Amino acid sequence: MDNSSGVGVLDKAALVLGALETGPTTLAGLVAATGLARPTAHRLAVALEHHRLVSRDLQGRFILGPRLAELASAAGEDRLLATAGPVLARLRDITGESAQMFRRQGDYRVCVATAERTSGLRDTVPVGTQLTMSAGSAAQVLLAWEEPDRMQRGLRGSRYSAVALAAVRRRGWAQSVGEREPGVASVSAPVRSPSGKVIAAVSVSGPIERLSRQPGRLHAPAVIAAAERLSEVLRRTGD
Repeated sequence: MDNSSGVGVLDKAALVLGALETGPTTLAGLVAATGLARPTAHRLAVALEHHRLVSRDLQGRFILGPRLAELASAAGEDRLLATAGPVLARLRDITGESAQMFRRQGDYRVCVATAERTSGLRDTVPVGTQLTMSAGSAAQVLLAWEEPDRMQRGLRGSRYSAVALAAVRRRGWAQSVGEREPGVASVSAPVRSPSGKVIAAVSVSGPIERLSRQPGRLHAPAVIAAAERLSEVLRRTGD
């Protein structure tokens, strides 16, 4: 099938963006994935970076940029984000704790939706907050089902282990206690695309005093149910 639009520079830019869909990529990786000459791949990636369609992670690798999410949201095409608000609000009401949804962006996870506990001591994570992938139950969920090589890279410097991620895959949820921040515990579960790929993590978080040192025992069923509701929305709409 011919994927050429007849506008060469746009076709090449689309190749670059498509190559970044799988995650952070070096210039050499872009060249290998696109078949473009090294100077061309570099020139296009830098130009796309100027328009925030491409960004860089802490290692200088190219990643998809924030402008793509902004455009998708503005066009009303992000059904997951549109559906997340009511689902997170219900999760908050069931658990009594703040609820969030995170997506991975390079070496970070970004809070894309939230429903805050309305009063009392709570863990507040505003929409747009970037948190490290090295700690926290949502980070574990977003890494646990990655390809082995990406998982091994993600484990470097993390506060959790490969054994912990194996347990996450086995039971279908993750928990953390004082891992991201002292005194805070959380529980997370995966949201999956129709193909089964983990594309987001739904979480509840709050003080250890309420969630205990085994927060999964309290809230894993509710968090899993919320994540499954969002996954079902994507299956129905074929996102």
